[in-house]
Amino acid sequence: MKDPDRHGLHKLSGTTLVIAALGVVFGDIGTSPIYTLKECFSPHSPHHVAASHAHILGVVSLVLWSLILLICVKYLVFILRADNKGEGGVLSLMALATHGMGETMKRRVVTVLLGLFGASLLFGDGIITPAISVLSAVEGLKDGGLLGAPPADLVLAAAWEHRMQWLIIGITLVILVALFAVQFLGTARVGRFFGPVTGLWFVSLGLLGLSQLVNGPEILAAFNPWHGWHFLTTGGHAAFVILGSVFLAVTGGEALYADMGHFGAGPIRRGWFMLVFPALGLNYLGQGALLLHRPELAHAPFFQMAPSWAALPLVLLATAATVIASQALITGTYSLTLSAVQLGYLPRLNIRHTSEHARGQIYIPLVNWLLMLACLTLVIAFRTSSNLAAAYGVAVTMTMLITTVLFYFAARHLWQWSLLKVVPLCLVFGLIEAAFLSANLVKFFDGGWFPLAVGAMIFLVMTTWATGRRMVRASMERSALSQETLIESLARGRVVQVPGTAVFMTSTQGRAPVALLHSLKHYQAIHQRVIFMTLTTEDEPWVPPGRRVEVEKLGDNFWRVTGRFGFMQKPNVPRLLRQCAGHGLEVDPDKATFFLGREIIVPNPAPGMARWRKHLFSLASKLAQQPATYFQIPVGRVIELGQQVEI
Repeated sequence: MKDPDRHGLHKLSGTTLVIAALGVVFGDIGTSPIYTLKECFSPHSPHHVAASHAHILGVVSLVLWSLILLICVKYLVFILRADNKGEGGVLSLMALATHGMGETMKRRVVTVLLGLFGASLLFGDGIITPAISVLSAVEGLKDGGLLGAPPADLVLAAAWEHRMQWLIIGITLVILVALFAVQFLGTARVGRFFGPVTGLWFVSLGLLGLSQLVNGPEILAAFNPWHGWHFLTTGGHAAFVILGSVFLAVTGGEALYADMGHFGAGPIRRGWFMLVFPALGLNYLGQGALLLHRPELAHAPFFQMAPSWAALPLVLLATAATVIASQALITGTYSLTLSAVQLGYLPRLNIRHTSEHARGQIYIPLVNWLLMLACLTLVIAFRTSSNLAAAYGVAVTMTMLITTVLFYFAARHLWQWSLLKVVPLCLVFGLIEAAFLSANLVKFFDGGWFPLAVGAMIFLVMTTWATGRRMVRASMERSALSQETLIESLARGRVVQVPGTAVFMTSTQGRAPVALLHSLKHYQAIHQRVIFMTLTTEDEPWVPPGRRVEVEKLGDNFWRVTGRFGFMQKPNVPRLLRQCAGHGLEVDPDKATFFLGREIIVPNPAPGMARWRKHLFSLASKLAQQPATYFQIPVGRVIELGQQVEI
């Protein structure tokens, strides 16, 4: 049977997949050259070093070897092996790691908490990336000399700088508002243009770097890691802090793994090694070669590489590339939210599928507008990409470090790798990421607190929702009957039967739905055919149609249906019921009556969770999408029965 939820991209040819992956997968890391070396050497950067010969060789060497060790080796060679039924990302890796642990409860809890915190930090990344990427590209208008030169008079120059800054901010805000405003259309309509534009961007990166490299081939010495090591060991505290700016070169690396489900590991590896990595390497070497001969251009080495006639086209191309990179992060945030909802760590949200054929093509209005407001606030508050760079990196380094830890658990417990194989590998990656994290934490009070605060808030909401749902289930189970007991009691009693089929949704398999008990209490009647339906979310992203439904006959008129969905799938109850026909149960969803129970949460002083978190859970439950809408049940076929639940 054809699965309408599966992704259509895998049907494309290998070359087409590589081109399509360029925009979605590499957009974020591909725009890093705009601001990475600028933040290392620009006098306007809060943390910078002088653009001396030794410093330039050392920093460029650190950038190159960070790309080689963290991206080429860690992600492309090892992390992409952590394939959870074709899907990647920190939540998929968390599911793999916990799956391999069996019943080791303490390790499972620690692993789940690590995965949730890593996912929470990615929300902070999703806020900062559009802001810093678009702002840094628009700043090219000033850095490339397209807005003219400041007056010689210091007072007039200061006023000119102020006006230019707000002009750049205004243009950035307009671009961001337009970007978020068109999200409801979905990326399917414009996605085919992303790859070619980003491909042109990477070709331009390589050509720009090559044009400078021929004039300063001595920068090739940066491939010698000794220059990076010498810079770190002799540069003192300033060199250590610069690691925080060097790390900007590898931000976006997590997307290579997160987007594996869209394109597959093969096209991502080919795209990286055939085009992306050579283009990035050439560009960083070219910027270094430029600075070796003209260190006074440290305020904007990227845009200064271009000849004057190419300044405007480069700014426009950079803006397009950063918009595409932002789109990729926004889409990734949607997918992450869907996974969290399906796994039970966020309340049901209004999730719209924007494509009938491609999975992952979704739009979540609440997340979209919250992201937009946060991005606009960041741009207005920080004003320049240099200020925003201080807030960037902390969350990403933590996520990368968490990915390393989760990879260790998956390799040890799921794949049965030996300690001799996995410990040295994870130790090397962990030490590098710990050094980057330490350097980024120096910028904590300059803005690094922001993504951590966002991550902590999301983590609090996730853990509160999961704990609250567990407490609600426990409270309801204490007074619930088994389905078999209920059927036996109904057989002995005199209950009026009414024509039709009733489908009772229950979150606990085997337990009599509260909605049915309330219906019997009020109406003293039951339908001729009753179906108990339970939907479960598996620790895998996609459950094929052949395993999605299980049907069991409990009595003459009673059936139990279990639906299984992956954490990247949105439940569709009518479609599930139609699949029951192959198991001996014929149901027309348009004629059945669906009974849903609605819990009204009443916080009490009982232990289990802090009182204020219980109130937070109660508020979140009120904001959750209606179950009928979320489960895609036909309008007008639903009866909801409420029940107060104390937790």
